[in-house]
Amino acid sequence: PPHNLQAEMAVLGAILFDNNAHQRVTDILKPRDFYAPANSAIFEVLDRLIASGRVADGVTLREHFDRDGKLVDIGGARYLADLLDSAAFGPEILDYAKLIHDLSLRRELIDIGSEMVQKATRADIDEPGEFQIQDAEKKLFSLAERGAGAQGFQTFNSALATSIETATLAFKRDGKIAGVPTGLSELDRMLGGLHPSDLVILAARPSMGKTALATNIAYYAAKNCKRSPGPNGIMRTDEGGVVGFFSLEMSSDQLAARVLADVSAVPSDKMRKGDLSPRDYEMIREAAQSMEGLPLYIDDMGGISISQLSARARRLQRTSGLDLLIIDYLQLVTPSGSSKNQGRVQEVTEITKSLKALAKELAIPIIALSQLSRAVESREDKRPQLSDLRESGSIEQDADVVMFIYREAYYLERLEPGEGDPRHQEWKDQMALKFNVAEVIIAKQR
Repeated sequence: PPHNLQAEMAVLGAILFDNNAHQRVTDILKPRDFYAPANSAIFEVLDRLIASGRVADGVTLREHFDRDGKLVDIGGARYLADLLDSAAFGPEILDYAKLIHDLSLRRELIDIGSEMVQKATRADIDEPGEFQIQDAEKKLFSLAERGAGAQGFQTFNSALATSIETATLAFKRDGKIAGVPTGLSELDRMLGGLHPSDLVILAARPSMGKTALATNIAYYAAKNCKRSPGPNGIMRTDEGGVVGFFSLEMSSDQLAARVLADVSAVPSDKMRKGDLSPRDYEMIREAAQSMEGLPLYIDDMGGISISQLSARARRLQRTSGLDLLIIDYLQLVTPSGSSKNQGRVQEVTEITKSLKALAKELAIPIIALSQLSRAVESREDKRPQLSDLRESGSIEQDADVVMFIYREAYYLERLEPGEGDPRHQEWKDQMALKFNVAEVIIAKQR
């Protein structure tokens, strides 16, 4: 397996010679990064001694390993002297530390690859191939994350540079919002668009228009997507966004038909029945042409687990880019961790926490649609409140933004008086005012 014992000895020797060198490599190296078991054991003890405020040198190391009777295992006192002779100085220590870490990643990559081959070729393993792929992808992504390393503290100048870049992009958009736009000007004005790392909950009772609003947002962001190479050559989004849409209730065909109906202005029921005039057909054809190449990706796998959802989102970002993720809807995602079979509240807690972590990890906004409890129906004023969130608590706590949809016409329709009732005209007037009107209520915004 790939390794470099000289580099390992040089780093350990540098720390033994000057414990301050430990600060320069501690964010890069862990004991498991060392190939030689003796070197791994020595680094672990150095780590522990320095963290506890003690001096870590040949004397304290010998004392430690003598006490455990393991001095011979690490090569004896002579090996500690050899480490000092091999010590790196100056900038070399960082180069050696990065080399050791890189070789460690390669060894782990080889192990993952070998395990994949063994599991895939063994006849006595009845685990489906799809699960093996998901497991391998999870391990590879975890390895990639370890390769990226923890960012830790950053200077104010670095954080400021990010803010300036955001403002610059906004300026290039002629003063338009910096976040992913929703297409609803008043909502964009209040939210400033949908921002990276935000978990946005869009909740309502059935038939209020959750999916309709979500598809409109998805289409608007994708339609306005403009990308260009960044300073490092990697494509970045300047406007709009690449959108991933998990449609867990409707098939991808049904969702596409809904978007096509919205864009073409031909009612979806006419499309479904085939009751189309030549003009209708022409409008549909023109709308379909305008949507070719739209960076909108739909996944309609039913019963998807939160780990599968996360893996697919990562893959989409890696292969095609991803600026906005929409999940329709939250209660149809299944848990994949220890919360399974521990009650729906615990399951939803795992799912919302995982979605928030995913939004932060991918640096994108995630919109999760959610059902509301029936408690809304028992009130006179049926406008939703935070307490109406189903399996509440974690949803409200983990979300950065909570929005509700309310259509008064939905409830008015069910209160229609009889034709001869003197109140019927008043009802018709109210319906005329509320028809096709939906309120978007921002109940929480961080």
